[in-house]
Amino acid sequence: MNRFFVLLTFFVILFTGCSNPAPSVSQPQQLTEDELFTLVQKQTFQYFWDGAEPVSGLARERFHADGVYPDKDPNVVTSGGSGFGVMAILVGIERGFITRQEGFDRLKKITDWLEKADRYHGMFPHWWQGETGKTKPFSKKDDGGDIVESAFLFQGLLCVRQYFQNGNEEEQALAARVDQLWRDADWDFYRGENKENVLFWHWSPNYGWDMNFRISGWNECLIAYVLAAASPTHGVPAEVYHEGWAKNGAMTGGPEKYGLSLALQHNGSPEYGGPLFWSHYSFLGLDPRKLKDRYADYWEHNRNHVLINYNYCVENPKRWYGYGPDCWGLTASYSTRFYAAHRPEEDFGVISPTAALASFPYTPEESAAAMRYFYEKLGGSLFGEYGFYDAFSEHVDWFPRRYLAIDQGPIVVMMENHRSGLLWDLFMSCPEVKEGLKKLDFTF
Repeated sequence: MNRFFVLLTFFVILFTGCSNPAPSVSQPQQLTEDELFTLVQKQTFQYFWDGAEPVSGLARERFHADGVYPDKDPNVVTSGGSGFGVMAILVGIERGFITRQEGFDRLKKITDWLEKADRYHGMFPHWWQGETGKTKPFSKKDDGGDIVESAFLFQGLLCVRQYFQNGNEEEQALAARVDQLWRDADWDFYRGENKENVLFWHWSPNYGWDMNFRISGWNECLIAYVLAAASPTHGVPAEVYHEGWAKNGAMTGGPEKYGLSLALQHNGSPEYGGPLFWSHYSFLGLDPRKLKDRYADYWEHNRNHVLINYNYCVENPKRWYGYGPDCWGLTASYSTRFYAAHRPEEDFGVISPTAALASFPYTPEESAAAMRYFYEKLGGSLFGEYGFYDAFSEHVDWFPRRYLAIDQGPIVVMMENHRSGLLWDLFMSCPEVKEGLKKLDFTF
């Protein structure tokens, strides 16, 4: 959760009050469910297409339609959000939003840039300057490799490799270059200077291991351990997963709410299971539908997590205006209190559209109802050039016209996984991913 404490301080200057309504526009037109689904996917995809940083082709960390940025720098690009973005580009090709050649050209541009940009033992920083490829520190000592954000980007890049590996000569060459980026990543190095059976989130060329943040479950970071085990060049032993991530089984024993049980917890986990991005980020490529290990059935756990979040919003114990069966979803996003990892225990009356929309595979009916409410009832204030804005509160009439890459990406990708399983099929087709999962005693 450390990323959110940093972001909290970074975004403090963004907000001077709780009310920031968007200009009123005409009511959106009535659409069929399929038309609306496609519109939301296509419009949100544009964040990573028209809205991309022009030099790198990668995803900007944020886009503010009001033109106000915290550091007057709109061209900061994000590694994790860009991982979601390259997956969105594959969706764009498959859905006909762009041509295959256009998608290939953009992904080649991104690969050209990544090969020259700052890396740290093969890992990417959280942020770069888009114009130069130089690291932009996420915080004072977070100025080097970020293994979690890197995992999100590699999750996407492996999908790109699989998509183009059997294509024409140029496409196969791109797939080989992406594969080399993957092979260069030294996951074993991020066990720390004493080679502990755990992964460390950060390493800095200036501060070494000073941040000292060991990654342990349960949260959004499962994908880092899966990829670390799967690496064909710098892999880690299974003990790193079982001892470092699963804490020798101590991450099991999650709470029960609304008659729904959670298999996993995180350090005395929130009683409602945490913010919903925990069930999204690692599962954009990693297919949870049949995924099991000695700790959990991941489909059951994730689906129950989303349903608990949904039921909490329906119950609405704090009596926020707008909450209900058609308007729900708490996860990390912008907030009336700057930035927050929204969850039932940290509920400020703010709904984040990505929470419900990226949950489509788990809760198709509930997510569809939310999508229609967001578009038909609030669309004039909530739906912009890159899809639904990041967060809103009907309770205080707060509709900031702002987007975050890490929230827009899961919308496009998980909606497509619900529709066709595209990214799940691509990622799970990686032979080293299959071997890594077997090494960790997963069934899938």
